[in-house]
Amino acid sequence: MQSEKRSREFYILAFFFTLFVLFLYGPLSTIFILSFQGPSGGLTFPMNGTSIHWFSNLFEQQAVGDFGGSFRRSMVLGLMTTTITVVVSLLAGLAFRRKFRGSTFLFYLAISSLVVPSILISLGIGLFFQVLGIRPAWWSSGLGAHLTWTLPFGVLIMFAVFNRFSPAYEEAARDLGATSWQTFRHVVLPMIAPSLIGVGLFGFTLSYDEFARTLMTAGTFNTLPLEIYGMTTNVTTPVLYALGTVTTVFSFLIIFIALTAIIVVGRRRARIG
Repeated sequence: MQSEKRSREFYILAFFFTLFVLFLYGPLSTIFILSFQGPSGGLTFPMNGTSIHWFSNLFEQQAVGDFGGSFRRSMVLGLMTTTITVVVSLLAGLAFRRKFRGSTFLFYLAISSLVVPSILISLGIGLFFQVLGIRPAWWSSGLGAHLTWTLPFGVLIMFAVFNRFSPAYEEAARDLGATSWQTFRHVVLPMIAPSLIGVGLFGFTLSYDEFARTLMTAGTFNTLPLEIYGMTTNVTTPVLYALGTVTTVFSFLIIFIALTAIIVVGRRRARIG
């Protein structure tokens, strides 16, 4: 069988897609390669040997930078942000299934932070805490700043989910004698579980690498993005690239876990159905 000839537009689009992939993953590939420099390696090409020296050095005492502490703070902050984002987004999605007075105004108020420059939100929250006499910290003012970024995305996702959700499933459950809680627990929640996992993934990844909204609200201790930014002017060894490689692999691992959970939930739901 003779294959269909590709059109000129196909090759043009393929060329631009290749440029996009190179632009997206080229910098990551450069950091990944340079992180395997030899013990006497520098920050640029050509490489001076290959080793995992800088990865082991990453977990040793550093003259500049607190890798372990900043990583733990970003992890805890990301998990706090994820938990609140998932719960509030779910409750908002359930609440907006019915019309109520002021719902339109409340909706636009909830997503308005997406169009406000991030640095202004960070500055405003930091000043607000100072006016209240509370010292800004990553677990308080930083958490609030991150929620202004993650909650609108979570709310929009849940609105889209419930907009396509048929109430016939809930009506059938109630006809069979299920209570409101049983209907939610055994019917609604399993059906929207993949979307909730997606909201959680959004919340964690947006919080984990957020810089601008953390800048004025982190207080005394840095999160990982702030620590990396501060190190760029002080660290002169490939240990910085090793840190970038480790955090990138960790980010992909989180995405893989979330996608695996979505697949497992989907197969389990299909098997039950």
